[in-house]
Amino acid sequence: MEKNKTVEEYLAKQELWKDSLQLLRELITAEPFTETVKWGIPVYTINGKNVVGIGAFKSYVGLWFYQGVFLKDPHNKLLNAQEGKTQAMRQWRFESLEEIQKDAPIVNAYLKEAIANQKKGKEVKPSKKPLIIPSALQAELDKDSDLKASFEALSLTNKRDFAEHISTAKQEATVQRRLEKILPMISEGIGLNDKYKK
Repeated sequence: MEKNKTVEEYLAKQELWKDSLQLLRELITAEPFTETVKWGIPVYTINGKNVVGIGAFKSYVGLWFYQGVFLKDPHNKLLNAQEGKTQAMRQWRFESLEEIQKDAPIVNAYLKEAIANQKKGKEVKPSKKPLIIPSALQAELDKDSDLKASFEALSLTNKRDFAEHISTAKQEATVQRRLEKILPMISEGIGLNDKYKK
């Protein structure tokens, strides 16, 4: 996926939702945010912390608050886009430019509250889950002390990535294919998702 380097570059590619995104951008930049691009999309920060972002999807344009769980949401506009996975982020979906225009005063109020919450330091810290190594991966580590040493030298994030990659396989054949792929990576100290990092 091609990553955008500027907000203008992102907006130029959004034929269907360009006007809606532009209006959201205007509402956001009326506040004291720093505008940036992260993960190829417009993100707005306060003191270096992600507060709000915008993005276009097939059927809607979204405004999301990174610590939206702390917003009072008196108008019931926010939803958790990934129930059970997302702890802090909340999203507001708009299906038309007119809807954004109508709700602009509410958007402004939510933006101000999000800024105030960020300045107060309100933040959900990611929960630390224990590392659970699937039995198929553990068996390979137990067979090869060099492999085990290489695995132990990896960061906790990389260990979790490999463990999840194996544990999410639904069939034994998939487990074996994935093991064949990751064992050399572990030996070389390469993370599963390293190619996606800058």
